[in-house]
Amino acid sequence: MHWKTEGAIASVGVALIAGAIAANQHWLDRHFLSDFFIARATFVRVETNTRIAAAAIGLLLVFLVRRPLARFLVRDALRSLLLVLAIVASFGAAELVLRTKHLRAKEEVPARKEPRRHLDARLGWLFVPSRAGYQTINGRRTEYAFDANGYRVRRAGDVVDFDAPTIVFTGESMMVGEKLYWDETIPAQTAALTGLQSANIAVSGFATDQAFLRLQHELPRFRHAVATVLLFTPSLFDRNLDDDRPHLGIHLTWLPAKQRWRLAAIAKRLLRYRSEEDIERGIEVTREVLRAFVELSRAHGAEPLVLVPQFGDEEPREREWRRRILDEPRFSYVQVRLDPSWRIYDDGHPDLRAARAMGAAIAQRIAPHPALPAMRLVCCPSPRLRGEGGA
Repeated sequence: MHWKTEGAIASVGVALIAGAIAANQHWLDRHFLSDFFIARATFVRVETNTRIAAAAIGLLLVFLVRRPLARFLVRDALRSLLLVLAIVASFGAAELVLRTKHLRAKEEVPARKEPRRHLDARLGWLFVPSRAGYQTINGRRTEYAFDANGYRVRRAGDVVDFDAPTIVFTGESMMVGEKLYWDETIPAQTAALTGLQSANIAVSGFATDQAFLRLQHELPRFRHAVATVLLFTPSLFDRNLDDDRPHLGIHLTWLPAKQRWRLAAIAKRLLRYRSEEDIERGIEVTREVLRAFVELSRAHGAEPLVLVPQFGDEEPREREWRRRILDEPRFSYVQVRLDPSWRIYDDGHPDLRAARAMGAAIAQRIAPHPALPAMRLVCCPSPRLRGEGGA
């Protein structure tokens, strides 16, 4: 019995060592996707440290811990059994406690955090309408005002005119204007350049499919939509694979949040592992969503545009996703290369300089539209722009 226990412990150690060796950087890049708010160097450092730790634990199990641990487990079989049962019971108790609480989706923030959200059966969550909330960060107090439809507006009481020529913006927190005053946001910057009304229907934390569903519901309200702008960036592609919220599947089938054991859901969220199958399905669904975005916009007389912000140089995997999701289907998009320093301090969201550059890129792309009044493209020089023609 003793040697069998030793063998089992050694097998665990060997598995950890083998896993650390097999999980090279190429494998990690294929299964742990980049994050817009985490620098590539930080990502690689954490992955490397994890591999080193796994290998070190494996070596300890094989060469130092194997025999004493086996003796401890074999010496008193009843005690070992009770220890295992106690561990299992603790997991069961934790699961029961977690089931008494609402488990937020990965991108869902606490309901009382400003700007406040409320749950929505179809989209997951939306901003609370007809209210203003405030954030104070580093001495800067930002107001987030929303009209009766949950659109961000300049100040409480403002309304969006559904009869006016409008550019409709959908997306997530970058489009909302996280930590930015209203006049600093991408929609406001674009409106100032074009003279058109902007409607900011974006919601923080949204993935591409949620942003499309939001537009699908709201766009019919606008009687003169000149253009629609949807924000997509490969560094947020990981968010499109989440299924812990209402989401779209293959053929744009609406699916409710997938139900899992609470501990399993938390473990999945912490590990961030994505299978090749999940990634390929995410690419296919994202392409379907963007195609539907183009068709929906044009059906309502609006010119569709995908905005692709890129801080610094693209990583190879990000370039691959942009090529497969945007270039191959020939979607119309504008990629805006941004200085990596153009982020809000200690936050990561685009700052005023980045928002101004993106607003200029949008205005330049839609400038030829016949519905535009005399253009006022008098903005500062913009960074490098890259737009791909397409559907």
